[in-house]
Amino acid sequence: MDVSVKPAEKRKVAVGAPLPHDSARLHVTGRASYTDDLPEPRDLLHVAVGMSTVAHANIGEIGLADVLAAPGVIDVCVAADIVGANNCGPIVADDPILAADIVEYVGQAVFAVAATSVDDARKATRLATIEYRELDAILDPLTAVEKGSFVLPSETLVRGDPDSALQSAPHRASRRVFLGGQDQFYLEGHIAMAIPQDDGCLLVYSSTQHPDEIQTLVAHATKRSANDVTVICRRMGGAFGGKESQAALIACIAALLTDKTGRSCKLRLDRDDDMIMTGKRHDFVIDYDVGFDDTGRILGIDFEFASRCGMSADLSGPVNDRTMFSCDNAYFLENVRIVSHRCKTNTVSNTAFRGFGGPQGMFAIEYAIEDIARRLGVDPLLVRRRNFYGKDERNITQYHQTVEDNIIDEIFDQLVASSDYEARRTDIHEFNTGSAILKRGIAITPVKFGISFTNTLLNQAGALVHVYKDGTVQLNHGGTEMGQGLYIKVAQVVADEFQIDIDRIRIMEADTSKVPNTSATAASSGADMNGMAAKKAAAKICSRLTEFAARHFAVPEANIDFRDNHVHCGDAVVTFTELVQLAWADRVSLSATGFYKTPKINYDRATFSGRPFFYFAYGAAVTEVVVDILTGENRTLRVDILHDCGDSLNPAIDLGQIEGGYVQGVGWLTSEELWWNDRGELGTHAPSTYKIPTCSDLAPDFRVELMQSVANKEDTIYRSKAVAEPPLMLALSAFYAIRDAIASDASPLPDLQAPATPESILNALQAASHE
Repeated sequence: MDVSVKPAEKRKVAVGAPLPHDSARLHVTGRASYTDDLPEPRDLLHVAVGMSTVAHANIGEIGLADVLAAPGVIDVCVAADIVGANNCGPIVADDPILAADIVEYVGQAVFAVAATSVDDARKATRLATIEYRELDAILDPLTAVEKGSFVLPSETLVRGDPDSALQSAPHRASRRVFLGGQDQFYLEGHIAMAIPQDDGCLLVYSSTQHPDEIQTLVAHATKRSANDVTVICRRMGGAFGGKESQAALIACIAALLTDKTGRSCKLRLDRDDDMIMTGKRHDFVIDYDVGFDDTGRILGIDFEFASRCGMSADLSGPVNDRTMFSCDNAYFLENVRIVSHRCKTNTVSNTAFRGFGGPQGMFAIEYAIEDIARRLGVDPLLVRRRNFYGKDERNITQYHQTVEDNIIDEIFDQLVASSDYEARRTDIHEFNTGSAILKRGIAITPVKFGISFTNTLLNQAGALVHVYKDGTVQLNHGGTEMGQGLYIKVAQVVADEFQIDIDRIRIMEADTSKVPNTSATAASSGADMNGMAAKKAAAKICSRLTEFAARHFAVPEANIDFRDNHVHCGDAVVTFTELVQLAWADRVSLSATGFYKTPKINYDRATFSGRPFFYFAYGAAVTEVVVDILTGENRTLRVDILHDCGDSLNPAIDLGQIEGGYVQGVGWLTSEELWWNDRGELGTHAPSTYKIPTCSDLAPDFRVELMQSVANKEDTIYRSKAVAEPPLMLALSAFYAIRDAIASDASPLPDLQAPATPESILNALQAASHE
């Protein structure tokens, strides 16, 4: 082996490079395999679900004779067939896989059919006859509060003396505002395929953000141990939180029918059933009473949140907790009361969605800020600045965490200048003065978003790294890929740890048999935690290789240097592959696990106090819109975003996340309206009636920048910051720009509800005309 010094071609550094998504070529060529694209086992059965047609009823007889006699049907499954636990609730065991005695929302699973084709299974579900004895249904949060109907107890957080602050304040404003929910509308719907294995084991392919939870709940439902169930997910076609807990129902049904029939079973929901059966972003009724001084500084504020949780707890506890944590946004609230009602309604159980309750809390405080500014007749920008957290004072949150990394003033300074905000506001005023029908508006809003799971125990991750004899690497970790770019980021970390080219790393699917006991890929923590775990695993192997190289080449370990696909061992230089082969021949282990737990965090939920977040991510956006006040039609004209990603692991991926998050947030606040009738039936369950933003809705002038030269103060992976959830809240600027456009001297406080659809805009204008 030639170990003489030889020139090495400079390796491209991976971390910080704008590399494309690892599956980009597969995505655009149609070769990326999702769960429904996997080869189907011989004799696979297709599953469909029979759903409740009423919102609340006791179940009488379930007639399935015609279902069983239908063409292609092999078997059916009802609650009585479940040998284990009839529950898919992630935290509270209150969410049955199949309804047994009572149904609690339209769309609840009552039975499932296995047939030889998708069409046969779906057609057969319509042949069932179910006897319902209907009960009164609660369909909205206000009725739930009135009747004391809650999935979890209401919670209250108080800091200071809000009552005295409100009573003595020179000015007060109060309001009730309705904030709609949002469907995740992932491109790939819910799907799972269960395949029987040797000796009673089960393999489940699931489109899920949380393979470990699927493993646990499938094991409980089928009366197995966790080591008898393996769950795999290579990629999802979008998730946005909708596949964190809700995927368990789909996987459990497929697994139960696999056990009952002895054959592989696949359950894939069509779009309508998916939207009817599965949970969404929580909609809220928000009341606030705010007291403030002549400069706009908030002296005291009282919040009351009532969220529609649906028929079970699901993730509503932590979602609503985060609303309580986030209703300060970037503002210091010295005297505050926050009451949170977790309302039980006879609608589908709402669940995680990008931001996880944070956007709803931020929406509330931003509405209050806007009302303060308009009451005082000043630019809301001034009121925002007046209330920002400070650096060394006024820097403690309502849950007693000190804000140590505050850069919101710097972000605002830079964005106000780069967006030409003040000159544009003057231009808009002049435009509106001369335009009777078209009105323009502009708004700038901040984001301060805490990063970590608020449940401390979930802040852990594992990885498994193999180095093969040819110098290639296989990378396994507990994170899941839903299009957000997690896998390429973690691969970049490992490439730099080994100092090898990234194309030598094979990224593997999430697999519970490789990395156990994982947390969901959620809370914007995927790269933070899995990146660190993978780095630790790779570092172990590097350490072993270093120890071997020092011994083999008789040089100190300090003289071993991994660089540019080579390893420098004193005066000798070998390729990475050559060193690996030598180490293997010397029986050095080339496989390692890595484990990471987020440091510094602690939180006492009983007192709503502690440090639930490792750090905060910051950003701000300026949005300009135009509104036709005769029709309510509106268009976004220009967007300026400045966002804090710390030292970005991958600027290209992060820019995509920021752009996509903003657009998704605009959809939530302007066009995506969920509508139920008085029988609890969802009327907006297809793209024909549920309007997500399209390419034509994008602002023709869309400017996004990453905050430069501001590394994360905390010791995160390469001092980067999470970027999945925080950008969604940048879209608050779009809603308040619309409200700015329809405000007038005669009616400065339009009662605009969200989403700000044309109908909502016209309602606000009409109400203002009668003031």
